[in-house]
Amino acid sequence: MKLYRTTYGAVIQNELGAYRCDTDWDELINRNDLFAHLSGVLASADLTLAGDNVLDSPLAPILNQEVWAAGVTYYRSRTARMAESHDAGADNFYDRVYTAERPELFFKSTPHRVAGPGQAVRIREDSRWNVPEPELALVITKDQKIVGYTIGNDMSSRDIEGENPLYLPQAKVYDRSCALGPCILVTNEAPKATTEIRLEIHRASDTVFAGSTTLAQLKRTPDSLVEYLYRDNSFPNGCFLLTGTGIVPPDDFTLQSKDEIRISIDSIGTLINSVE
Repeated sequence: MKLYRTTYGAVIQNELGAYRCDTDWDELINRNDLFAHLSGVLASADLTLAGDNVLDSPLAPILNQEVWAAGVTYYRSRTARMAESHDAGADNFYDRVYTAERPELFFKSTPHRVAGPGQAVRIREDSRWNVPEPELALVITKDQKIVGYTIGNDMSSRDIEGENPLYLPQAKVYDRSCALGPCILVTNEAPKATTEIRLEIHRASDTVFAGSTTLAQLKRTPDSLVEYLYRDNSFPNGCFLLTGTGIVPPDDFTLQSKDEIRISIDSIGTLINSVE
């Protein structure tokens, strides 16, 4: 089933329709039994049907959660990060972290920096090389349990990141440098390895880049990433964890204002954002 955050509150969608769920969002997505709870809500007799237009403009599925991200979890990402940081003499770092036991984990966004479906993401004014990074995002409770999945866009300024690894926070964290949505896929089953992630970038009437990958290319398991993230770290409202990207546009590509970014993941849907 799918869980949406809307201006009307939480909305649950299954094959029969969309229904309102009058529960505090932070409390709801921190339930370790979220799938069973929502299944019970859908089985109750006093459901309130959502209106036809309720899901037309969903909000980002985040309220008071932090967003973190994992890097170099796909071989393609390792190769790209090594290439962009070669001149800074840091390419060996990314090769080493790809094979290391400890993953690369970094803080990505606070809620106010996150764009929702249909909203604009931004590229930094002091950067000349910017790309989206399409990623499967984990929805994790305060008790370290993965209860759902959504789509994440980890916007990145590759020239700033490549100049010096110590500039990573500036390349990754700024206003609307992250997008989440359109919903949370709530399930007790982990996505299959064959799950496909697709990226399309449209400029005017042209598709200027398209690529795809599958979760089979993800080197680290979601559970292992979560275990490292929660070591000596607490998330009172839960958190989102972006699991890395396996789709990287060529080095001569950079986003431009008014581009449209479309990220699709099987079973979740499509996250669409324009570029400001």
